[in-house]
Amino acid sequence: MRRPGSGSSTRCCRARKFDPSGRYVRRFLPELAGLPDRWLHRPWEAPDALLRAAGITLGRDYPRPVVEHAAGRQRALEAFAALRDPAPDDVAEGAAA
Repeated sequence: MRRPGSGSSTRCCRARKFDPSGRYVRRFLPELAGLPDRWLHRPWEAPDALLRAAGITLGRDYPRPVVEHAAGRQRALEAFAALRDPAPDDVAEGAAA
């Protein structure tokens, strides 16, 4: 079973681990080729000046992230916690039924 929040942020980590120099990314995403290795796997976190210098405008040359992963992960963890640990009012209602 996968743990909540282990999706695409893990893909970025795997990409950095197995393609640290960005050879694969630069080959198949040439619009990112001008970025330094540090930002290649997460271009949306690169400083604006660096993106401009590389000729990249997020949303035009490369898509912005669809989900802000830290916030999405937090919402998922809270939802799972609510399922696991129902609110005291929910428990009392269940006992009365």
